[in-house]
Amino acid sequence: MANPMYRQIAEDLRLKIESGELGHGDQLPTEIELREKYDASRNTVRDAIKWLMTRGLVETRPGQGTFVVARIEPYVTILTGEADGSAGAGDIYVNEVKATRRTPTATVPRVEIQQIAGVVAEELQIAENTTVVSRHQQRSIDGIPFSLQTSFYPMSLVERGAIKLIQAEDIPHGAVAYLRDNLKVRQVGYRDTVTVRAPDPNETAFFKLPDDGRVAVYEIRRTAFDQSGHPCRLTVSVYPADRNQFTVNVGEVPPEILTRPASDQSRQHQ
Repeated sequence: MANPMYRQIAEDLRLKIESGELGHGDQLPTEIELREKYDASRNTVRDAIKWLMTRGLVETRPGQGTFVVARIEPYVTILTGEADGSAGAGDIYVNEVKATRRTPTATVPRVEIQQIAGVVAEELQIAENTTVVSRHQQRSIDGIPFSLQTSFYPMSLVERGAIKLIQAEDIPHGAVAYLRDNLKVRQVGYRDTVTVRAPDPNETAFFKLPDDGRVAVYEIRRTAFDQSGHPCRLTVSVYPADRNQFTVNVGEVPPEILTRPASDQSRQHQ
C-alpha cells in the first residue's frame, strides 16, 4: 500500500536533508511553494512538515518559516578519572565544558524523598521500599540539552547530618566533597554500568529526539563506594547518542592524547 501523500512529501524532504541538498540551518521552501511543487493541499503540506518536526529534522520559527535543524556538535566524555576528587561532579562538568570554549548550564536540582525498588535498591544494597533522596538535574551545552542526571542517596546520610542533600540547591564543591568533609564518608571507588536503550517519552521530548526510535540514549549507572565498601550513591545519567561520544583510557596512554586541547571537546565524567 502506497504511503499517503503527506508521507511522500515528508520522505522526499527527508532525503534532501540527509543528502545535504537541504543543509543544516537552511530554510525550507514556503508552504505555498511546497503546495505548488507537490500539487498538494495546505493540510497535506502541513502534515508533512509536522512529520518532519516530530522526528527532529526541522523546526518552525514564528514569523520566519521552517528550517532544517542545525547540526549539533558532539561532545566527548572521558569515562576514566579519580575515584575521590576534591571537586564534585557539578564543578568538574562546568569546568571541563568551559575549557572547551562551550557554555554549560544546569537546572537547580529537583529534590525528592521517595521509596525505591528495583535497580536503585539493588545498586545501593538496601531493602525495597526504603526511603532515599534523589537529586535530578537537566544539563545543557550552548543551550542544547545534552544530558539528564539523577543521583540517589540513602536517607541514612541525611539522618547522620548531611542535610544539604535534601535542599533544592547546588551543593558547593559537590556532594562527594560534602559527604567527605561533613560525615567522613569518603568515595574510594565506583562502578559504571553502561547500557544503550530507546528513549522514553519524557527523554524524547526533553532532548527533542525523533519519535521513530532512530536515536538511542546511553544510560550510565555509577555506583559509588565508601571506605567501608558500602554503596553511598547511585547516579544515573542519560545521554542522547546523536550528540554525545565517550572515550575510555586504559593503561599507558600518551600524554598528548590524555591532555587534549580545548578543540577536542573532551571532559572527565566524575
